[in-house]
Amino acid sequence: MESATRTLVKSPPELWELLDQPERMQGLMCSLLGRATEIKVYERDPGACLGWEASEGGEGAWIEIELAEKGWGTSVQLAAENGGQGTRLEGWLEAVMDELAMPSKRPFDGVV
Repeated sequence: MESATRTLVKSPPELWELLDQPERMQGLMCSLLGRATEIKVYERDPGACLGWEASEGGEGAWIEIELAEKGWGTSVQLAAENGGQGTRLEGWLEAVMDELAMPSKRPFDGVV
């Protein structure tokens, strides 16, 4: 298991909205394993914790994300295990954190 923690300048509800989507969870698991797989959510505490695992052929592969308000943002703790298959965890964790940190709403987009 590897983990990473970062404070992001987004609210817990904003991050939760990004993460609690079956397509996003499946996409993250597929990128972790390096192949397509189905997922099964085993923990869901809205706004605080989300955990899912590969449901077939991914023994020992799981992802957990914990969110907590912190100052002007949200402390995000991301932990994952790929069961010894797929991508290198350290680089994958940082890439996911970078993706979550990207601005998703652009309030002045299209304003001339």
